[in-house]
Amino acid sequence: MLSPVHGGPDAEGVPAHDLSTNANACGPYPPAERAVQGADARHYPDPAYTALRVQLGAWHGVAPARIVLAASASEFIQRISTAVALRAHEAATHTRAAGVHLPVHAYGDYARAAQAAGLALTQLPGGAALLWACEPSSPLGQADPDLPARVAALRDGQTLVLDQAYEPLRLDGALALDAAARDRVWRLVTPNKALGLTGVRAAYAIAPLDAPPALLARVQALAPSWPLGAHGVALLQLWASLDAQDWLAQCHATLGEWKRRQTALLAQAGWRIEPSVANFFVAARANPAGADDPALQTLLCALRQQGFKLRDCASFGLPGRVRMAVVAPAVQDALLVALRRAAAQQAG
Repeated sequence: MLSPVHGGPDAEGVPAHDLSTNANACGPYPPAERAVQGADARHYPDPAYTALRVQLGAWHGVAPARIVLAASASEFIQRISTAVALRAHEAATHTRAAGVHLPVHAYGDYARAAQAAGLALTQLPGGAALLWACEPSSPLGQADPDLPARVAALRDGQTLVLDQAYEPLRLDGALALDAAARDRVWRLVTPNKALGLTGVRAAYAIAPLDAPPALLARVQALAPSWPLGAHGVALLQLWASLDAQDWLAQCHATLGEWKRRQTALLAQAGWRIEPSVANFFVAARANPAGADDPALQTLLCALRQQGFKLRDCASFGLPGRVRMAVVAPAVQDALLVALRRAAAQQAG
């Protein structure tokens, strides 16, 4: 079974400077933080989340019945994978496992959930019961130019999930799907990164307009009772508001300036920066031997000892590279000092 690999805190605790999680460095959003702190944790939420689903449906212009609440994006990934596998098994006329198609470089929970559900990895989208897309992508933070064609090519019985965890923090461009195309896919929304509150686990999916009723019912039935606690409800309520989106738009301008400064500093220090449209990017140290950096782990350990954590991209299929979030200028300057110190230790 595949082991999970994540950014964020580790056995040493919370890093003083965490560039590994892609959270909004301008956050947390103050009203959301206050709402979470003031959430009524003495009582259960409404188990049907009636008011919240109505609010989110109105926000997205869809029927509340299409809103599927989830404890987190990872929880929904597990749930939809299981639901699709069960549906494919019931409809199968042969014993071969149903297929799942993943992006070349992708969040590891897609493959872990597929493996747990008995879905077989396939390189052919046409032969997959479940297909995953992430826009902007992780770890590269890039747009997917092939996404419209993939949506157009969907056949009856196929389920495509578009993970939009990083869409709220897109700094350039826009999602290249029109309203009709968006209505053909499941859209997974995870606001906690954008609001700078990654410790609050809350997400939701928007089901396709013509989602098979049996699949939608099974996805709902596979949910645990009360997947969202009071704090998650408070976060999503604040997310679906004009004030929150106005604040996020201001963050985009700031993050764009910070990103230009951060990538320029790293380039001057000898790092290669991959293009990205998001608030994070992939980078690698200049290495005459090629893309793989055999000393990267030593560098990451040295940085961790100095209070910095970057995301090793080996689990994404990109060894020798790191993913790092855009951070404030003061943290950028401290990172450059830490990188020079770590490099000197390696050289000495």
